[in-house]
Amino acid sequence: MRAGGPRAWRPVAAALLVALAGLAGCSADPGPAPPPGPVAPAAAGPGAGSPLPGMPPVTNSHNVYADAGAGMLSDAAKAAKPLVYVPHTKSGDVWVIDPATFAVVGKYRLGGELQHVVPSYDMKTLYASDDTTNKVTPFDPTTGKPGANIPVTDPYNMYFTPDGTSAISVAEERKRLVFYDPHTWKEQQELLTPDCAGIDHADFTPDGRTAVFTCEFAGRVAVVDIANRKLLRMIDLPTRNTMMGPQDIKLAPDGSVFYIADSQQNGVWVLDGAATRVLREIPTGLGAHGLYLSRDATRLFVTNRREGSVSVLDAYTGAVITKWRIPGGGSPDMGNVTADGRQLWLSGRYDRVVYVLSTTDGHLITKIPVGNGPHGLCVWPQPGRYSLGHTGITR
Repeated sequence: MRAGGPRAWRPVAAALLVALAGLAGCSADPGPAPPPGPVAPAAAGPGAGSPLPGMPPVTNSHNVYADAGAGMLSDAAKAAKPLVYVPHTKSGDVWVIDPATFAVVGKYRLGGELQHVVPSYDMKTLYASDDTTNKVTPFDPTTGKPGANIPVTDPYNMYFTPDGTSAISVAEERKRLVFYDPHTWKEQQELLTPDCAGIDHADFTPDGRTAVFTCEFAGRVAVVDIANRKLLRMIDLPTRNTMMGPQDIKLAPDGSVFYIADSQQNGVWVLDGAATRVLREIPTGLGAHGLYLSRDATRLFVTNRREGSVSVLDAYTGAVITKWRIPGGGSPDMGNVTADGRQLWLSGRYDRVVYVLSTTDGHLITKIPVGNGPHGLCVWPQPGRYSLGHTGITR
């Protein structure tokens, strides 16, 4: 960790939040949240404008994830060995798990602070990102083994433009986005985001022209013009917290809204699909953090990291359907749904475990001991035509 930067405050913030969660846990369960109000229609959607040139066309305007349904594997994904990759921020290694047996089949010491394992745009490579020693380590998904390190500036997280022409290193510490050629890893351009402290996670509009990046330590989001690579605007969240705020973000299947998990707010903000204003808030649970869709894109799973639970929302309306609680509690963080849609795999960020939940009823299938600080877990292969990055956003 670098002294003086936002990252240096994470252990302190985490300890404080855990303490607060303990106090909150002494109070009575408030019960289910009230039904959310209606969602305003998006100002822009799949058919509102011309798509980013070179981007695969949207085949279903009601569901941009229609080509990432259960079992819809590309040829590249079919060639992959089914494995789960677990990067660790504290122990600096990637553990590899066989999802059929739940056994750890590989441990690779890479050093640094490993944050996420990110599928490439063409789904032929997985990258373990390390933001402290400025590198990504490629893994061959057909073997599950790592290759030679690639120098990349501060890759806290990584995404790919929807046309596949650029990899984007989300340089959190340096408050910028660094664009690379995804094949040669030659730097193309930098985009400064000085007012986006803790630039973190992202998702893209259906037409691929606009991306929204969360600013974890600024309580706002940054809206970026992907075609012209320029910052369009900053949007403050109604309740701004500059210690630990917005983190994961997910586009609704019909492109009508973006859902934004806010750890400090203990819920999800709803941003309009044109990324111009916040519409409302959905309470979920303490430490709302990760957002994952069911394989048919009808449900949105929200990991509540400080109360050991997963909230299940209607992916189109945001209505709260139910909440799944992990027996004994825990710290569910990042992960993904399996290719067949039956399981939700999540890292237990502060508990040195990985949770495997049934997506049918949320029961805990198993808990797998892992290393220190498991974070951006990647379940591979994933269905879809291409990957936008993170732990497997595919369309």
